[in-house]
Amino acid sequence: MLARDMAFDSLGRFGVWRAFNGFSPADARELEQLGYGALWLGASPPADLAVVEPLLEATETITVASSIVNIWASPAKEVADSFHRIEARFPGRFLLGIGAGHPEHTGEYRKPYDALAEYLDDLDAAGVPAERRAVAALGPRVLKLAAERSLGALPYFVPSAHTAKAREIVGPDVLVATEHKVVLTDDARAAHTVADETVAFYLGLTNYVSNLRRFGFTDADLTVPPGDRVFDAVIAHGTPERIADRLTEHLDAGADHVAVQILGDNYLPALRTLAPLLTKRS
Repeated sequence: MLARDMAFDSLGRFGVWRAFNGFSPADARELEQLGYGALWLGASPPADLAVVEPLLEATETITVASSIVNIWASPAKEVADSFHRIEARFPGRFLLGIGAGHPEHTGEYRKPYDALAEYLDDLDAAGVPAERRAVAALGPRVLKLAAERSLGALPYFVPSAHTAKAREIVGPDVLVATEHKVVLTDDARAAHTVADETVAFYLGLTNYVSNLRRFGFTDADLTVPPGDRVFDAVIAHGTPERIADRLTEHLDAGADHVAVQILGDNYLPALRTLAPLLTKRS
């Protein structure tokens, strides 16, 4: 089996996205037992990737992935050294996700495409295999870069229509692992109470707003607080069955994997509730 195919299989169809310091080893063990295939470490884990090994030590098969290492904050050589350290102890179980972050939060910022290409060059030079890394990608140019230089693309804060377009751009043999946020409640007002602030944060970032405009969202949708149309596109809420259906829309649109991000205080209980429903849809 090709290394690329093995990496796809190891991720499974559903994983869990959470800030890199939000997973405990006990959480990792339970999530593996529940059937989730990957833990996605968000919020820019530092270059030493020290958080990864305790999670791998506590588990047997689950993949741990960064989503993402910020290329402005973490030098490629240091990240590559961390990758090789982890790989030596846990062969094939870590996927390095990188990305360019947001211009609003980066002092030293230039064209993301050029910076990502140079960073990938540095990872090549340091011996990090293309099939063991992935790239945060929204627009067509970076999606193509992800397809050409890595295992695939890690879209974030996107509707399922973006997943369909991403699949069209990258082709059939490239990973598309899409993040989607969840509030486990069938009370729409309660869902807004939990998630409005999060949605508003991303509507303040130009790369996400520009991407949503590509899919027909207008100034009338992209308001703060967010209106129902954009909220419902990026936040899955409702009954557990309805949420599982919404997450599966990304698979139906062409995603290989969906990284589930639970918003609110019921992170593990929500994932316990969703696990058997997602298993049926895998």
